[in-house]
Amino acid sequence: MRDSADIGQGGAGIGMAASAGPCAGIPVEHMDFIRQVLDRVGDKWSMLITTVLEGGPMRYKDVQRQIPGISPRMLTRTLRQLAEDGLISRTAYAEVPPRVEYALAPRGSGLHDIVRELIRWAAYHHDELRANRSRAGTPTASSA
Repeated sequence: MRDSADIGQGGAGIGMAASAGPCAGIPVEHMDFIRQVLDRVGDKWSMLITTVLEGGPMRYKDVQRQIPGISPRMLTRTLRQLAEDGLISRTAYAEVPPRVEYALAPRGSGLHDIVRELIRWAAYHHDELRANRSRAGTPTASSA
């Protein structure tokens, strides 16, 4: 794994995404993939699943119960994508009936800490954000 010092050491002839800011030092050819990763981990369902799995392994139905509003199709798709990226693990047990459990993988634990802080921030600023949207005439989801 490369650290931030390594990222800034781009080789000769490798174009960097930007000369300053958060993309500085990242090779241009990495940016599409980085955007894909940010889209995936920044998705609301991914964030909620990551947070729900903090307590340990859970079965599909248990995850679904913890996240109101997620459709079975979206839950299945998001769990599959998070497993593909190594953020969660999927363990299938050879039992009758079959049992599958999902858990945070070590890489997902670091993401969980970031997501938990984002959720905390959103909850803390809930009233202000809702009031600003109301003043701007932006529709909001029903009150929670």
